[in-house]
Amino acid sequence: MPLVTPLSINHDETTQELANFFNETLGFCPNSVLTMQRRPAISRAFINLNKAVMANDGRVTSALKRMIAWVSSNATGCRYCQAHAIRAAERYGAEQEQLDNIWEYRTHPAFSEAERAALDFSLQASMVPNAVDAEIKERLYKYWDEGEIVEMLGVISLFGYLNRWNDSMGTSIEEGAVESGDQYLGKHGWEKGKHV
Repeated sequence: MPLVTPLSINHDETTQELANFFNETLGFCPNSVLTMQRRPAISRAFINLNKAVMANDGRVTSALKRMIAWVSSNATGCRYCQAHAIRAAERYGAEQEQLDNIWEYRTHPAFSEAERAALDFSLQASMVPNAVDAEIKERLYKYWDEGEIVEMLGVISLFGYLNRWNDSMGTSIEEGAVESGDQYLGKHGWEKGKHV
């Protein structure tokens, strides 16, 4: 049972308009946004931040951004965000082999060294205490420019917020996200947990 009940998508007109972004991303408006609506300034600011962070300004693809989000969410243990991130990666064109083997990104041939560096950065930046060090910096600079590194950390930071929000709220997970979680993550023990 969620800590706070999500409101209807129709509760706040501005949020409703902005939330159309998620129809493309996920196929539905997330319950996390519908909970944020209890303070519409928060839901609006979050959606606008999400749009800015997920915009593509370099070579960090939409699919890679969603896989970065998955690694971050997996590191923090947020099952809600894990399912959302893998669903969005699928919808934004991640290769089937990458989706099927996301848990093995460090060794599976479907992932390039540049992608591995980005995903390892996500893992290290999501740990508490933070584990970003000189080695990951060197690996990042081998493949990515500073603007692209800023894009990646934007995704990691956005999902840091979402991981805390959804795990603390116990946000009810939507059926579409459950389907993606079961399909791509279930073989490694993913389940809804408290997000019923």
